[in-house]
Amino acid sequence: MGIIRSSFSFLLGVGCGVYIAQNYEVPNIKKLVSTWMLKTKDIEETYRKPKKDED
Repeated sequence: MGIIRSSFSFLLGVGCGVYIAQNYEVPNIKKLVSTWMLKTKDIEETYRKPKKDED
């Protein structure tokens, strides 16, 4: 009974996801994460402490 219930929930979620993706403008998550990572890397490089020169 557990497998049927969990597979039904999974299939219902997949069906809803497909419907939403086809009928609404869903943002591309991979592109958003990539943009955020580039911005955070730029901020980190801007505010990073300078390295000490050890001779």
